[in-house]
Amino acid sequence: MNNWYMVTLVGRDQKGIVSRVTQALFDGGCNLGEASMMRLGGNFGVMLMVRSDADVSTLDSLIKPVADALGLLVHIDLIDGELHQHPQPNIEISVYGADKAGIVAEVTGLLAEAGLNIVDMQTVVAGSEEQPIYIMQIEGHSDEPIEKLLSAIEPITRQGIEVKINDIETMIG
Repeated sequence: MNNWYMVTLVGRDQKGIVSRVTQALFDGGCNLGEASMMRLGGNFGVMLMVRSDADVSTLDSLIKPVADALGLLVHIDLIDGELHQHPQPNIEISVYGADKAGIVAEVTGLLAEAGLNIVDMQTVVAGSEEQPIYIMQIEGHSDEPIEKLLSAIEPITRQGIEVKINDIETMIG
């Protein structure tokens, strides 16, 4: 198996998406690398690194029957696998505040300028429709001290948004 693909599927959340898609890939002789799957609102998104000797058209023909049956949109890209070549997160950041347009761009922009490489990020809109609260959970890698990140994010905290930054102790080996 020489080719790596990023397979992305999106659609209404329902039982069986993961099992049916991964079974179709397995039955087609594919191997999975890393995967990310999440529910966003009433939707479900799947990103799979898939290794196969197949071309894009053949890979699509493996997935399309399942995707069509489940009402999923499919997108496939040829990629470099690059497993085991990403930075390990050493910083975790929690952000809580009133939901407002631009909060993600502002927080991530300030953190990037301070030297943070975001490895994983999850966001949730909580609270109520009348008083929505935006919650971000970020894992990242930075060679900079936490104090620099805290200083960089200060404009956010002055707006009443709570930000907590902690080290992650990662044991590798």
